[in-house]
Amino acid sequence: MKVTKFGGSSLANAFQIQKVCNILLADEDRKIMVVSAPGKRTKDDIKVTDLLIAVAKARIAGESYDKEVQAVLARYEEIADELNVEKVLPDIEERLLKIVKADYTEDVAYLDSVKAMGEDCCARLVAFYLTSTGHPAKYCNPEECGLFLEHDEAGKAVILPESYDNLAKLKDETGVILVFPGFYGVSKTGKIITFSRGGSDITGSILAAAVGADVYENWTDVDNVFAVNPNLVKNPFPITEITYDEMRELSYAGFTVLHEEAIYPVFARGIPLNIKNTNNPSAKGTMIVSKRSHYDSLVTGIAGDKGFATVTVSKYMMNRQVGFLAQLLKIFSDEAISIDHIPSGIDTVTIIIRKKYFTEEKEAVIVERIKKELEADVKVDRDLAIVMIVGEAMANSVGIMARAASALSNAGINLRIVNQGASEISMMFGVSESYCSYAVRVLYKELFRY
Repeated sequence: MKVTKFGGSSLANAFQIQKVCNILLADEDRKIMVVSAPGKRTKDDIKVTDLLIAVAKARIAGESYDKEVQAVLARYEEIADELNVEKVLPDIEERLLKIVKADYTEDVAYLDSVKAMGEDCCARLVAFYLTSTGHPAKYCNPEECGLFLEHDEAGKAVILPESYDNLAKLKDETGVILVFPGFYGVSKTGKIITFSRGGSDITGSILAAAVGADVYENWTDVDNVFAVNPNLVKNPFPITEITYDEMRELSYAGFTVLHEEAIYPVFARGIPLNIKNTNNPSAKGTMIVSKRSHYDSLVTGIAGDKGFATVTVSKYMMNRQVGFLAQLLKIFSDEAISIDHIPSGIDTVTIIIRKKYFTEEKEAVIVERIKKELEADVKVDRDLAIVMIVGEAMANSVGIMARAASALSNAGINLRIVNQGASEISMMFGVSESYCSYAVRVLYKELFRY
């Protein structure tokens, strides 16, 4: 059995939906289909999810939202007309208006529920269309199927363990294609909860894990995952095979092909993930596996991401003070801030965190507590980008770090932080945000020799 997920660009219009359904029907093992909300039809178009956000914001602001609702309905009407499935439109309109007009007490929760309708309505439309072509299909309601979520301490959606048992029952469905809306689930009380943007990848991964799929296919608009962002380098090296660990490292550092949280459910169960191109289905794509069968190069990929801050703590004889690091980390824990990296010296330790969680208010509290409770000096820097070199083959090679550091030095890029884990799967360089893209290009040129 295969679980297939199609992104917004693959479902942007009627032609794309026909293409997606043909792909689905070309392989009888494709039993479960996860859909995103329709994406952009053209470069200047607006995604359905963004249209829905406009609906929710208008109502929250106490303004008329009729125009915004009609814009959403018009997208589905256009698709339905071209697919000759106009009969599904009343169902879509009823579902949308029920959610949009529902009473609410929390703005964020209401926004979640409205945003989720892009995927929900798309799943209803696709299921109806497949059935109309003589291929029985069923829209799967996440609540009825038991996809239960809750918010963790950071405000992100987390799946409840019982959901896997609930969703496993889907594999017993026979004679019908299951069409599941991505991006959202429900609380135990029935409240809609969404994953972060791009969360349909997570839904597909959860379903693949739950039913024990042989492969999880994630269909997008590129032939492969590339060794570097193709917007930075012309004709980058394609990756045909990559491990979960390598993909996780690259996703963390800015790769956008796959939502970073989507890897874990299939990783935990050893299910291969195949990234493929809806517009070129014959291409083999990129396989994400537990263990690679071959290596095309020493370095698998290079990625960079902005938006980091550093908190550097200095104290003489720090290494002799038992429990110092534990006390320091507790301060960040108390403020609900997760830590990305902790490079250290004898008398200094640097905490690397995401700026979006490190508000000026939290910074003031943390700095004051460090000075008072640890009697240490503190320096905060909000101008940091992380550049990662990733590749399992690097563990058995010599000189990658030297080549990378030399290339960056020759390019005039100052290295503010260098960090490498004991696994040697990745190397991390900290540079000023203004040098992020340049550093990625320099490293790619050096390590891939183009």
